[in-house]
Amino acid sequence: MRRRPLSLVQDDLVDYEKAMERMTDLVGQRQRDERSDTLWLLSHPQVYTVGRRTPEQHLPDPAHGIPVVSTGRGGQLTYHGPGQLVGYLVVKLGEDEGIVDYVREVELRLVRALGALGVAAERRDTPPGSELLTGVWTSGTGRKIVSIGMRQSRGVTSHGFALNVDGDLTPWGWAVACGMPDVDMTSMGREAPAAAAMDRVRAAVAEAFEAS
Repeated sequence: MRRRPLSLVQDDLVDYEKAMERMTDLVGQRQRDERSDTLWLLSHPQVYTVGRRTPEQHLPDPAHGIPVVSTGRGGQLTYHGPGQLVGYLVVKLGEDEGIVDYVREVELRLVRALGALGVAAERRDTPPGSELLTGVWTSGTGRKIVSIGMRQSRGVTSHGFALNVDGDLTPWGWAVACGMPDVDMTSMGREAPAAAAMDRVRAAVAEAFEAS
């Protein structure tokens, strides 16, 4: 894995659509070389975000009252809420890199962060013809703990990952997450309660991404 130091930006709870506006600004600045590669750590109020390929039957019942927002990232439906750590990555890729290469790097860095926190985790290769297994999974229980959806524009990445730390997992069950009806979404609070302190998780993730 190549060395790739990032500038770290941190916020607490940020409305999803306002975050998208700021991320667009950050991407433009990086495309113009007005800022360095950046990791933005934050959380969102409750919201479902859907990619371009998300089938209508995977959406939640509107009666639950959680908004559904279309987004330009890759991947399918994801839930965001308090107690989840979101990381947006604004990174200029090398000429020899594509977005799939970088997503693999993101998975491996998050596996490293989780390992430092005492949660054994792994990335998975997708079998031919299967739904993409992008993300990070717990090694012992086989549950999904990190969702990843990214894109690139003019060589710069946007969007990123969502790591479930200690939030309510119930809303994941109200929709079809990641295009996989049988996926078992989990959190650090479920897998390793003693490690599920947001400040500690933020620090481990920042270190794994060489972000300061």
